[in-house]
Amino acid sequence: MLRIDALTKRFGDKTAVDTANIVVTKPAMIGIIGRSGAGKSTMLRMINRLSDATSGTIMFGDENITALRGAARRDWQSRCAMIFQQFNLVPRMDVVSNVLHGTLNKRSTLATLFNLYPQSDIHHAIEILDRLGIAEQAPKRAEALSGGQQQRVAIARALMQDPKIILADEPIASLDPMNAQVVMQALRAIHEEDGRMVIANLHTLDTARRYCDRVIGMRDGRIVFDGTPEELTTATARDIYGAGADFSEAATSTEIETLDRPEVRLAAAYA
Repeated sequence: MLRIDALTKRFGDKTAVDTANIVVTKPAMIGIIGRSGAGKSTMLRMINRLSDATSGTIMFGDENITALRGAARRDWQSRCAMIFQQFNLVPRMDVVSNVLHGTLNKRSTLATLFNLYPQSDIHHAIEILDRLGIAEQAPKRAEALSGGQQQRVAIARALMQDPKIILADEPIASLDPMNAQVVMQALRAIHEEDGRMVIANLHTLDTARRYCDRVIGMRDGRIVFDGTPEELTTATARDIYGAGADFSEAATSTEIETLDRPEVRLAAAYA
């Protein structure tokens, strides 16, 4: 389904992603891990075509995604939805209208200008919100919701696009542990129930192991691990994060039970 060959992105003298190769043959839930600056976000932005590759190719089926321009690129972005850490909602707009923004690439300029939506789209948006457990929030302003609720609205907006792939860039980084679990469970359910490919940048090992079928580790722009959650050992994690023997997985945990343990230390150096 998705094939990435020798994908590279340079910013001046800095190489953010260095000859990355990834092959995905069927819908899967994939987690990309690595410390800040490893190239995770740049990777997703290139797949979504928010950023152009310096070299290499991204193929989806027989389509060369890296070669798309103009309307063809916008069409791809409607089929490859992006979810961001900071939600990217319109704060003063109601929730259902934020969700309906997922149809913008398919609507005319006039309809967009006057904020006109078919009743069928409105009903579908509310159905998606109901699926995510927040239908009662539909008439409220997005800014009135909690962070976890706002992220579920962002997921609903992505689903409104009916995408083949959902890319999530640190979707739980700004959430508390309870909301982080709700959001990850929602993404996992979307993969399992809809058969959609989900690729998420994650900053905790336990999250990647618990929710993903496959884990890719990046370090300094290069892919240094690509395997199953079971293969992601503590020694492998040390290599991915460039950490020493004092590296504590517990310190990067989002599990409520782990966070309650007194020996857990801050892991900002590895985040």
